Amino acid sequence: MRARPIVFTVYDGIQSLDVNGPLEVFAAADEAVGGGAYDIEVLSIDGGDVRASSGLRIGVDGPIADATERIDTLVVPGGDGTVHAVADPDLIAAVADLAGRSRRVTSVCSGAFILAAAGLLDGRRATTHWSVADLLAELHPLVDVDPDPIFVRDGNVSTSAGVTTGMDLALALVEEDLGNEVALAVAQRLVLFLRRPGSQSQFSSHLSTQLADRDRIRELQGWIADHTADDLTVAALASRAGYSERHLTRVFLDEIGETPARYVQRVRVDVARRRLEESTDAIDAVAVTAGFGSTETLRRAFVREVGVAPTQYRARFTALP
Repeated sequence: MRARPIVFTVYDGIQSLDVNGPLEVFAAADEAVGGGAYDIEVLSIDGGDVRASSGLRIGVDGPIADATERIDTLVVPGGDGTVHAVADPDLIAAVADLAGRSRRVTSVCSGAFILAAAGLLDGRRATTHWSVADLLAELHPLVDVDPDPIFVRDGNVSTSAGVTTGMDLALALVEEDLGNEVALAVAQRLVLFLRRPGSQSQFSSHLSTQLADRDRIRELQGWIADHTADDLTVAALASRAGYSERHLTRVFLDEIGETPARYVQRVRVDVARRRLEESTDAIDAVAVTAGFGSTETLRRAFVREVGVAPTQYRARFTALP
């Protein structure tokens, strides 16, 4: 198997984790198969090292002009320096040229602005960091900007929300290239979620359930996450998926490792955790939002999943400076 060329384009003011995170995923995958899977290069316009927004110096392998003719995956990271990068006609032209020679084109965080400036996102669905999603939509009206998912894949172009979500996207690409076992090995080594759904909200950090292989169940998982206050009984879910209740339970056990009821409870607890962390909503309001029938039901589920009561959990955050 010939090594797949992976090219990272970098510039001053880049977010170092947008580079290092996905790079470590590809490097770990290469090591997991004994080498020969990926050939990784970090390139800048002039071939000089760049300084990340944190002040960290990032070593560069050479100028973009020296990039291999055929590229497997182009990665365009983001960062504070994106503001100046999108105004650099040489960089934008270079990215457009590299994209034309790439099997896959990806961005991390505000790197989506560079892809958009190069015309690579026109007519496509894309995401970026939630804090700049509105600006991306305003500056590039031909781009269908979705601010919620951790990453979006539209054809051969993928965009991610930034920082750790770039690693989620890279892991999904590794699984696509090298299979589930290699992706699992990488996830275990780097302590990552395996196949965290791209549709998962940027604001969710605790949901540990893996994404199912079957499209119908994947879609159901996404729907459940968006409708936690709805009727999520096994009967209702089976009807929505077009399965019998028995078959749905069997598929959930095979694909996800737990029953539909157990899965729904964990999703609802995850929603409750986020509300407790991010809002001052009363506990009964949190229970309603998360889909629990009462505060007592929420309390029991929360203690079972998290190990403490909702009030104790919130106290950990309100006590922080």
